[in-house]
Amino acid sequence: MDHAFVVLGIGIAHAAGVIEDATPIAKVISNALTLILSLSGALAMLSFGVSGVIYITAAGDEGRMKQAKAGMMFSVVGVLVCICSLIIVRTVAGVV
Repeated sequence: MDHAFVVLGIGIAHAAGVIEDATPIAKVISNALTLILSLSGALAMLSFGVSGVIYITAAGDEGRMKQAKAGMMFSVVGVLVCICSLIIVRTVAGVV
């Protein structure tokens, strides 16, 4: 019976209720933060692209050009924040 649980990849609980093969909580948190920060970076890049399209289609309208430039600046700042955050998360995860 115990072999069925091992084949399925399910750890067997001991009397204390601890599962041997459980993923450490630090690893789960690190993976979740990496996913969130990666998605945030992708959204920032998408925002940069949309701002570029707004700038190209502004056709000389100063208001839209100013809006597009601000969007590009915020997108670049967002990408930098995401990259720095990923570096920090991976460094802390490597220490733990």
